[in-house]
Amino acid sequence: MTAPLDVPGSATEADPEAVLAGADRKAIQGRSLGQIAWMRLKRDKIALAGAGVIVFLILVALFAPLIVKFFGHPPLEFHREKIDQSTLTPNEAFGGMSWDYLFGVEPLWGRDIFSRIVYGARISLLIAFLATLLSVVIGTVLGVVAGYFGGWVDAVISRAMDVFLAFPLLVFAIALAGVVPDQAFGMSGDTLRVSLLVFIIGFFSWPYIGRIVRGQTLSLREREFIDAARSLGARGPYIIFRELLPNLIAPILIYATLVIPTNILFEAALSFLGVGVRPPTPTWGGMLAEAARFYTVPHFAIFPGLAIFVTVLAFNLFGDGLRDALDPRGR
Repeated sequence: MTAPLDVPGSATEADPEAVLAGADRKAIQGRSLGQIAWMRLKRDKIALAGAGVIVFLILVALFAPLIVKFFGHPPLEFHREKIDQSTLTPNEAFGGMSWDYLFGVEPLWGRDIFSRIVYGARISLLIAFLATLLSVVIGTVLGVVAGYFGGWVDAVISRAMDVFLAFPLLVFAIALAGVVPDQAFGMSGDTLRVSLLVFIIGFFSWPYIGRIVRGQTLSLREREFIDAARSLGARGPYIIFRELLPNLIAPILIYATLVIPTNILFEAALSFLGVGVRPPTPTWGGMLAEAARFYTVPHFAIFPGLAIFVTVLAFNLFGDGLRDALDPRGR
């Protein structure tokens, strides 16, 4: 029987220094919830495409004067020479579209449609973002208070939500926006109309986010980490701001990205009905309302309608991707 060979320990054991050197070169790192969500979002190409369109629209709104300076004409400038005075429609083929007028000209006045689309993005996005911010702030505050404290506080806030949800918002918006004079509350012109629309859309939309936040708060307040904070002597404000709100960021962000397109459509509807921002300030809804009078010139309605469609679609696609990234259990 042959005795086993004596093998030195250095041949069978790993060198500790080499192991440590390898660990230094490639250390194991943990990932935060934000990093995990970003990894999921990066794999969703459709959501990233929607985000790219949103960024593009925001840049267009911010740099509208510069874009119009190089690619168009002032949005309020008339070009009557482009209009056939007998039919009040563009006297050139394809609605007057050319290198100088990329989207053609309006009937009746001959204003540059491209410039009005670009400047209209400012009004639509501004009202949608500010109204969403107002509704999210009010809904989050009242939803957290109702869900955490419960009792009569929850009952009062919940009944208020029911009243606002049953309110005929469109009818009220038409009535209120129609009776407010051109000067009120120290404001006038477009500033007054934009502020009024932001208040109407944002203030009467908070119950939707309020109910979502209240439901999430009711679930979170029974979790172990909330009980641990209470046992350590934490009071209500500390628990709300340091324990509850960080865990509510995901549903709040998801709701905000999905409600922005709704607010864009609502603003366009009010402008279409003639109670939004007053002419001649360009808005997408206002352009559609004017286009209804000239149904024989289809390009006049196609471009503002396409702008609304692309904007709403981009926000919806990005919102869906963000929801999947932040809440993978919903997939």
